[in-house]
Amino acid sequence: MMLCRKSRRLLIDEKTREVIREQEDIVMPMRAVQQIMLGTVTAKEKQAVETLSAIKKAGYDGIELNGFMIRPTSFMVRMMTKMAGMPVGKGGNLDWAGLVKAAGLSVVSVHEDLGTIQREPQTVIEEAKKFGTKYVVITGMYRFDYSDESAVRKLAEDLNEAGKGLKGGGVELLYHNHNCEFRKVSKGKTAYSMLMEETDPAYVNFEFDSYWPTEAGVDALQLMRQLGDRLKLYHINDRGSRVAGASMTPILKSDSMELGYGNMNLEALVEQAKVAGVDAVILESHKNWVDKSPVKSIQLSAEFMKKYV
Repeated sequence: MMLCRKSRRLLIDEKTREVIREQEDIVMPMRAVQQIMLGTVTAKEKQAVETLSAIKKAGYDGIELNGFMIRPTSFMVRMMTKMAGMPVGKGGNLDWAGLVKAAGLSVVSVHEDLGTIQREPQTVIEEAKKFGTKYVVITGMYRFDYSDESAVRKLAEDLNEAGKGLKGGGVELLYHNHNCEFRKVSKGKTAYSMLMEETDPAYVNFEFDSYWPTEAGVDALQLMRQLGDRLKLYHINDRGSRVAGASMTPILKSDSMELGYGNMNLEALVEQAKVAGVDAVILESHKNWVDKSPVKSIQLSAEFMKKYV
């Protein structure tokens, strides 16, 4: 059976998908879940086992871990993430390598902050190898002015240097966006376009999250096309409203939704991710989960994942 990665709307069943993944010349992206969704359902080992088992049963292949969730985290970090609506929980003392392996999942990548990579590059390299991944991802910058052109240029330089250090240990550095990178540094130029231009593809590439540019009013599909094969991992989420019945005003606030339940053109975005040859499509939805359950939300989104990824 011949399949073209650039064909539109490639729909396959699970058995065929596994056969395809065994073909050396055809790479199907893994389906994964971002650990940030799991803070409230992985506090204890038994709960973590049940949650990871449910993820595997729903049809996902992997998980993307966060450094601040696989190690004990300070009270301040836990409070900040909780206030943002994404509590990290108390699973930092768990054996995540063992738990992920026992569930039959693979680690797609590990998120770390730039400071940790700069201070302890060898530790970060060893951690990535421990989890069997070649990718370390920077989750954006905190307390950083993305409208300051000189600051963004310095960030690009720092990313290049950090990526160069990791590459020497066989690990690749990726940058993950939110909406702050789409602030303008000058007329017609965003911080994100500047990072694309001034980072070296030999040392820095991208994990693209299409939710945030959409939220910022930017054409996510066009950005994915511009990234080309620098797009290594793809974060997927949908955007819409869960309001039912009559609304008080004609203006509703949109929020994160299960895949296929919002209004984003996810089919086209996934297809572009496949064209780019991404290694994984990673679900990351934000707190607005059906029945306030991240596990139910993950299971619902799996319907879309199975059909299009």
